[in-house]
Amino acid sequence: MFTKKIKWEKKGLILEPRTELWWNRTHIMAPTIDPIPVEGGCFKVYFGGRNDKNQTHVAWAIIDLEQDGKVVDWAREPVIFPGHLGTFDDNGVVPNCLVNHGKRKYMYYVGFKPGGTTRMDLYAGLALSEDNGATFKKYSEAPVLDRNHINPYINTAPFVIYDHGLWRMWYVAGTAWRHRDLPRYNLQHATSHDGIDWQRDGTVCIDFRDENENALARPFVLLEDGVYKMWFAAKGKAYRLAYAESEDGINWIRNDDFVGITVSPDGWDSEMIEYAVIAQHKGRKFMIYNGNAYGTWGAGLAVEA
Repeated sequence: MFTKKIKWEKKGLILEPRTELWWNRTHIMAPTIDPIPVEGGCFKVYFGGRNDKNQTHVAWAIIDLEQDGKVVDWAREPVIFPGHLGTFDDNGVVPNCLVNHGKRKYMYYVGFKPGGTTRMDLYAGLALSEDNGATFKKYSEAPVLDRNHINPYINTAPFVIYDHGLWRMWYVAGTAWRHRDLPRYNLQHATSHDGIDWQRDGTVCIDFRDENENALARPFVLLEDGVYKMWFAAKGKAYRLAYAESEDGINWIRNDDFVGITVSPDGWDSEMIEYAVIAQHKGRKFMIYNGNAYGTWGAGLAVEA
C-alpha cells in the first residue's frame, strides 16, 4: 500500500452558480460524478444548488475533462427536489454517490432537515433513475440510513460500491454533539445485498485523529489493484482533504501525506478544501472538489500531474 503519491495540478473553478436559474442562486455543493462518460471525455457531474430560501436541489452539468473541465451543458431544472413537509429531506437534498448497476442509476444523497435541540438533522436517501440519469424517483420518502441502536445520531454522506456480489457503504456516522451547533462524526462501514436495506454493526473505518478533530466527512473510495483508496474531508477548525488505504475496506491506515493537495494561498479554496470526488479517464485521475464556504462559490478541478 501507499506505493504512489499523486501530485494534483489545480485548474481553478470550473463550475460556478448560475444565478439566473431559480434553483442555483448559490452553491455547487458536493459534486458527484457519473463514472460512465456521456461521450469521449465528457462526464455528467451532479451537484447541489440552492434557491432563494437556501434550500438545496440536485441538478447537473456536463464537463469535458479533455478540455480542463470546460462546461458543455447545464441542467435547466433539478432532477431531485426536497421532500414533502415533515419528511427527512424537506429542507434540501445534496448528491453524494452515483452507482451504475444493471439498467439503473442509484443516486445516494443527503437529506437536510432543520433540527430542534441541535442545529440540523442529516440522513441518507436513495433515488433511482431508469432513463440513464435524465430523471430520478426517490425510492422512499424515508431515509435508507436512519437512526438505530447502533447509530443514534446523524447518518449520512454514503459512498457505495458493488464489490464482488456485495454492496458496501462507507458513511458518516454521528458520535455526539459537543453543543447545539457542533456535531462529531466519523466514518463507518455497512453492507447490503440489494443496495437498499443496509446492515450496520458500528464498525469504525476512520476515527478521529485527536480530540481537536470533530468531523470526518464525505468518503470517496476507489478499489485499485486490490487496494481500497479513500479520499475524505477532515475538520478541526476548517476542512482539509485527507487520505487512507486498506486491504479489506474495513481496516484502514490513514496517511494524509499522500493526499497531495491542500488549500491555496488565496482565492476560492484558500480557507478550506473538501467534498472531493475522483474521475478516471484515459489512465489519469481528475479531482472535482469544493473550497471555501462549502461550495458557495462553485467547484474546482485538479488533474493528476
